[in-house]
Amino acid sequence: MEHLPIDVRAAIRFFAFYLANGTVDLDILDDIDYRPSLMGSGSALEMVFAVFTNVLQVDEDGKVMNEGDAQYRAAQWIRAYCDPGFEADPPFEAWETELHGP
Repeated sequence: MEHLPIDVRAAIRFFAFYLANGTVDLDILDDIDYRPSLMGSGSALEMVFAVFTNVLQVDEDGKVMNEGDAQYRAAQWIRAYCDPGFEADPPFEAWETELHGP
């Protein structure tokens, strides 16, 4: 594969748009302005994208199958990061928060 499928690129672009606007999964994050916390720490922002892309599932044709689930899990991670009393349900598994690359 030479490039990411268009559907995957669109999912990542929309996620970045919602993240920057403060509108990622408002059911979980409506009362939290998470942007100052995330933008002040490259590691936190890196983990948000790691969770989103690790959870994102793509079929053999390059179509995204669970964009909403990936956003939801990323929103849970953001909420837990900003609100230590919040517990993600289900708890995060190691593969969801794994950082890939050099």
